[in-house]
Amino acid sequence: MKSIQKICCVGAGYVGGPTMAVIAQKNPHIQITVVDLNEARIQAWNDEDLSKLPIYEPGLDVIVGEARGRNLFFDTNVDKAIDEADMIFISVNTPTKTYGKGKGMAADLKYIELCARQIARVAKTDKIVVEKSTLPVRTAQAIKRILDQTGNGVEFQILSNPEFLAEGTAVQDLMNPDRVLIGGSETSKGKEAIEALAAIYGAWVPQERILRTNVWSSELSKLTANAFLAQRVSSINAISELCEVSGADVNEVARAIGTDSRIGNKFLKASVGFGGSCFQKDILNLVYIAKSYGLDEVADYWEQVIIMNDHQKRRFADNIVTTLFNTVNGKKIAFLGWAFKKDTNDTRESAAIYVANDLIEEEAQIHVYDPKVTEIQMLSDLDYLATRDAESNAKHLTVHADAYKALEEAHGIAVLTEWDEFKTYDWQRIYDNMQKPAFVFDGRNILDHQMLEEVGFEVYTIGKGQN
Repeated sequence: MKSIQKICCVGAGYVGGPTMAVIAQKNPHIQITVVDLNEARIQAWNDEDLSKLPIYEPGLDVIVGEARGRNLFFDTNVDKAIDEADMIFISVNTPTKTYGKGKGMAADLKYIELCARQIARVAKTDKIVVEKSTLPVRTAQAIKRILDQTGNGVEFQILSNPEFLAEGTAVQDLMNPDRVLIGGSETSKGKEAIEALAAIYGAWVPQERILRTNVWSSELSKLTANAFLAQRVSSINAISELCEVSGADVNEVARAIGTDSRIGNKFLKASVGFGGSCFQKDILNLVYIAKSYGLDEVADYWEQVIIMNDHQKRRFADNIVTTLFNTVNGKKIAFLGWAFKKDTNDTRESAAIYVANDLIEEEAQIHVYDPKVTEIQMLSDLDYLATRDAESNAKHLTVHADAYKALEEAHGIAVLTEWDEFKTYDWQRIYDNMQKPAFVFDGRNILDHQMLEEVGFEVYTIGKGQN
């Protein structure tokens, strides 16, 4: 088995950037080039000021600082990097289709296909191609068919190596993964390719955590893992609504069932709903695959997880309107947080976008503070929904660099991201500067509700009946 000298990663996003940085740090003898057509993004990865990296992940700046310029490079010359590499990671975006067959469910593989065609056009020597993007089952087959038609006489081995990173803890997840999954073909050359990739991870991951499977199992395992996790979130959120009407406390219910060793306590936190780029996309993928095989009951089962999640976000927004005397027209509603979770600047499928959209529909004025998300990003998130024109969104959304300014004179506060700093605020000062009655809607159940009530706030907590 020849050892890998040069790696190219196509796509410098949330997966490609951090993954390659850690692989480069742990394998100083391998030259790694991350390529992307987005010049501004590559410039940001190359910025001397490490706080300007395009992706915020705790600890990532240190790793990039150590490896960049030594054996980690960021470039826009995609062809050159592909040509020189022994191994190519495909880490491009696979959004859910917004058009045509499978609209709203199937993954849009346009970028994957373009990438495969580019590899086919450029490659003059044998390559190992690694799928890193989240993909529907059997994508590897499509990639292989494109690559094998090149006529360059080049032999390609396709591996599936799905990422299991949680944003906000991506560096930790990469440094100490539960498992690394590598799927490949069961031919001798396929096995060789699997071992070549396993050796790269083996620089820091114990071999017993590196799972080797066939390609289809690897691809499906990724979708299934996310579907199971998301299903737990929707399950506890379904119970949260029952708790509110029956007077139970969802935190107590979660603690009680979480101590059952068969269930465990992870992903049982009731909230305004899950966000992020993977859960929704992967479940919709699973639904689409099941439907395409005529498995309607299987599809309906998994789709319900998404339906429940959407319902939870809508219910949260409806509750704000109802509580504020059935109208938020012209009222200032302050949002704490816009990212889909703490310790990341990623906003994909964030609950905040949908809650804001529903409240703007009711003519509310939304004022937002998030420590890491820019105003441009927030407005583009709202515009992407295409509910109204960009001008109307800009008129109803104000972004603040100072949390206290965002909260001043507000009729209600909605906590939509669980940033730790929100717990440390001077809530007496906030109360004194708000409209009365002052409402707090804690969509992440992170604040000290008893303290808030003592200060004078009326507090709405998901999954807890009102006293």
